[in-house]
Amino acid sequence: MTTKKTPKTFWQFFSSILITAIGALLAAISIRIFLLPNKLIDGGVVGISLILARVFSDKYLSYFLVLLNLPFLYLAYKHIRKSFVVNMFIATVLFAAFLSLLQNAPPFDGDFLEIIVIGGVLLGAGVGFIIKSGGCTDGTEILAIIVNRKTGFTVGQIILTLNIFIFAVYGWIFKDWHIALKSLMTYIVAFKMIDIVIAGLDEVKSVTIMTSKPKKITELIMHELGLGLTIIPGIGGFSGEDKDILFLIVERLDLAELKDLVLSEDPTAFMAIENLHEVAYGRQISRISHKKTTRKKRRFFSF
Repeated sequence: MTTKKTPKTFWQFFSSILITAIGALLAAISIRIFLLPNKLIDGGVVGISLILARVFSDKYLSYFLVLLNLPFLYLAYKHIRKSFVVNMFIATVLFAAFLSLLQNAPPFDGDFLEIIVIGGVLLGAGVGFIIKSGGCTDGTEILAIIVNRKTGFTVGQIILTLNIFIFAVYGWIFKDWHIALKSLMTYIVAFKMIDIVIAGLDEVKSVTIMTSKPKKITELIMHELGLGLTIIPGIGGFSGEDKDILFLIVERLDLAELKDLVLSEDPTAFMAIENLHEVAYGRQISRISHKKTTRKKRRFFSF
């Protein structure tokens, strides 16, 4: 067993480093070619590093990035997990190395809209690849996780507040609120791109259905929509009666049809719908076909 596991573990580590390197390169290209020459900054530690680079010299940018991330590496070691520290250290070193290599790269010559969009997309894609491989280049996310554990604020709220403060300080230092606003716009583009890289373009939702007609609705969902589902035994909180709960994952385009089908059969049915960022499964997704329907077959998610 050990002999079979070793190549797989090595390949996983190698592929993770490769994805991290690609992400670090894309982020460095965005910083060196698009953001820094046009006095734009990112949020978090990268943003603070860019501010310091503009105050002192952009040749120190890589050093600022590494030095500012060191305290957060320690916090990650103490409060998160050791494997994350390793991934973050590798990502930070690669990012800093590519920033140094691209120091003399020619800037992108275009209007500000092109700079904001292309620079933000490249930065978001790079950071997204790094996060997807288990790494991180921004220590403020670690700080946000720790604060979240001790307060009622979400990680997203904490990061957004910190970044707005960084952009405000940037505008105050250089007395240029236009460049601070443009930096915020670039950050928004990058933030959206991170979501696309991590979650993908496909939008799927999980649906939990509680109905008095579970068998009938199960048949309708499988035969009319071609969707698979899972039946979970449950007990009514007030009635104490046994109730089957239906759970399925559905693509966004099928959601309206699913709701119409369920509520037309049982107007008293309760449906809880949630957004999903990712669906992981151990076996290949299969497709079902039914002789009684001529509808196009849909993906069959079953657990």
